[in-house]
Amino acid sequence: MESLGSPVLWCGFTAFVLVMLALDLGVFHRQAHAVGWREALGWSVFWIALALVFNLGIFFYAGAQPALEFLAGYLIEKSLSVDNIFVFLVIFSYFAVPAAYQHRVLFYGILGALIMRAVFILLGAALLEAFHWTIYVFGGILLITAVKLLVHRDETVHPERNVVVRLFRRFVPAIAEYRGPRFLISEGGRWLATPLLLVLVTIEATDVVFAVDSIPAIFAVTRDPFIVYTSNIFAILGLRALFFLLAGAIGKLSYLKTGLAAVLAFVGVKMMLVDFYKVPIAVSLGVIALCIGAAAAASLLWPPKTAESPLDAAKNSAGSANSSSRETQAESRSARPSRMPD
Repeated sequence: MESLGSPVLWCGFTAFVLVMLALDLGVFHRQAHAVGWREALGWSVFWIALALVFNLGIFFYAGAQPALEFLAGYLIEKSLSVDNIFVFLVIFSYFAVPAAYQHRVLFYGILGALIMRAVFILLGAALLEAFHWTIYVFGGILLITAVKLLVHRDETVHPERNVVVRLFRRFVPAIAEYRGPRFLISEGGRWLATPLLLVLVTIEATDVVFAVDSIPAIFAVTRDPFIVYTSNIFAILGLRALFFLLAGAIGKLSYLKTGLAAVLAFVGVKMMLVDFYKVPIAVSLGVIALCIGAAAAASLLWPPKTAESPLDAAKNSAGSANSSSRETQAESRSARPSRMPD
């Protein structure tokens, strides 16, 4: 029997993910189209079922403990990915991304996220293995993030303030209008970026921030790099379908950030206490499910009586800023030097 750290398992799982991504874009979503609710529901059920089947495989292959660790890690990552959806909605709204091209952007955004997450996970595992005290650093990061979520849970997202967005607009020659699903076009003997490339870069930049929170969180329930990696990847693979499924309802989850803050605070404290008391994985799984379930139930049963939700405010702010930012981009484009893509 191969161990979970076997190169055979790592290579086999990575090959499986690449095949699934190739089928996704090359077969099922070959033609750009707006993803409807029923299609998103079908894909969400598929990715969740696939993760649970994989979890069952871990149970029979390695035992109950690794299987529970995978399930807890998957639940943490899946919960945190819902917060990504809020940011994706604001980004798509700010850049006025046509619905037919949103899946393509998320596909390549998630492809980049898979690579970054793998690097972060291997780095985090190496740090924990070499320097045990880094677990307290990870726990502190989670506690700080939990406090920020509580204090700034109604804060509006402003893509135009992102450093990467500002640098992109300053140094990359681009056009102001979309040209189908293309990220780059050739005009007048030089390559120009379309707004779709800027959207992709923005999503990749925000995922780095999310990874800083999610990777330490999953190390709170398991130290096995393979379980950390696979549970993280399965959550990311289902993110696109979850986005299109919850896009219309995410604004109603008013207490989502409170629930996520509770999850991060719990796993942060769990990491800080690891040398004194190890919380059983079953207890961790129950607490995480309770926090997210309670946040969702509270959002539906006791919605806040406000005139405008944070998501609506972000969309309205994005809409008003969108036209002026594009005018500025168009005016400055002629002054930029010609630049070929790397």
